[in-house]
Amino acid sequence: MASNPFLEGNYAPVEEETTALDLKVEGSIPESLNGRLLRIGPNPVGPVGEKHHWFSGNGMVHGLRLREGRADWYRSRFVRDDEVCAARGWPKVPGPRFSPMSDGGANTNVMAHAGKTYAIVEAGNNPVELDYELETVATSDFEGTLPGPFSAHAKRDPDTGELHVTGYFFGWDALQYIVVGADGRVRRTVDIPVAGRPMIHDCAITENYFVVFDFPVLFTPEMIEEGHSLPYRWHDDHGARVGLLPRDGSADQVRWHEVDPCFVFHAMNAFEDAEGRVVLDVVRHSRLFDTENFEDELDVQSLDRWLIDNQGGPVKEQRLDDRPQEFPRHDERLIGKPYRYGYCGIAIGSGLFGGLLKHDLQSGETLHRDEGPDRFFQEPVFVPRSDDADEDDGWVMSYVHDANRNAAEVLILHAQDFLGDPVARIELPARVPFGFHGNWCPDA
Repeated sequence: MASNPFLEGNYAPVEEETTALDLKVEGSIPESLNGRLLRIGPNPVGPVGEKHHWFSGNGMVHGLRLREGRADWYRSRFVRDDEVCAARGWPKVPGPRFSPMSDGGANTNVMAHAGKTYAIVEAGNNPVELDYELETVATSDFEGTLPGPFSAHAKRDPDTGELHVTGYFFGWDALQYIVVGADGRVRRTVDIPVAGRPMIHDCAITENYFVVFDFPVLFTPEMIEEGHSLPYRWHDDHGARVGLLPRDGSADQVRWHEVDPCFVFHAMNAFEDAEGRVVLDVVRHSRLFDTENFEDELDVQSLDRWLIDNQGGPVKEQRLDDRPQEFPRHDERLIGKPYRYGYCGIAIGSGLFGGLLKHDLQSGETLHRDEGPDRFFQEPVFVPRSDDADEDDGWVMSYVHDANRNAAEVLILHAQDFLGDPVARIELPARVPFGFHGNWCPDA
């Protein structure tokens, strides 16, 4: 059998859950950081097929709890989907299931909303509610208000506290725009017809628009018969486009704008400029899911800016940085608003993980933090020093894989001293496999 890089090195799963209360800290943890730094990723619980894809592994959530300058605990817990429960002899998790094919799992993002913690995923499963210490509680449909699947990426409007997402399912001929109120209940859905049943990982919002993606990676049912765990493939004839839906509009008000063929997992941010045009910053992959060579799936591309005039005319595409990068983040107090700074992970070799980048989108300067070939940063998360702090006055936090120790740590940097000594390093006693997304969840 050919080797599968998604099962090797720090992509490989860990077998057991971990609880650690006595964590080694170098430096000083800022006392204002009271909450949990959570992240999640795939962690297959049993044997997988030769064509297993990283995206389809069982979920495992990791959390570091900080309080008053101390690192109180680190925990890792399986998201208890049906396969995990069967393998470990645990009772099946209660709660609603959108589809009979749902396994009740989630492996792609973890966030807090309306006083609860949720593991979330796209393409067909419900959110999974977790307790504060990351034990699985139940699958959720937001008190009966979520009519279909959710998404792996929710954009929180900083003015209203509402979540905006794109839901999709391989059995649907439409995408669904979903708005979840600050009270944790869905208040609005809009079905947006699209052809081909595309994979839609992310979205964006501006003051007036919900930004919809439609790229040429489509559900391909014959891949299931071929043994693929992720049945999506690049289709040349589909095209690539971005839709602008007025936030209170209907599906027939979406205006689509074509872009050069590409795939986008992640938008860094979007906003409207002084002329009313939408400025959309994305990590652009020129081609993806077009081969069975797993190494090709790890190739990443550039940070680009798209300028979209909803009154007409072609999208203007600009390259902001041509280094291979992914997992873009920024100060989320500025979601949907003009902003200056963004953070990305930069790749080493053919992998997705390496150092970190800080982009100054006003001056064009980019800082590259590189701690050597044996240290791999996962997705950076920015946390402001206070609610009214300046845009980059705060902390950049990341789980880091230390290959020499074959274990993880959490690094806290001051954003204004991005290349300087860390504010704190917190050693964890276990590996945190390379995963997808996470968030800082402050205590109430």
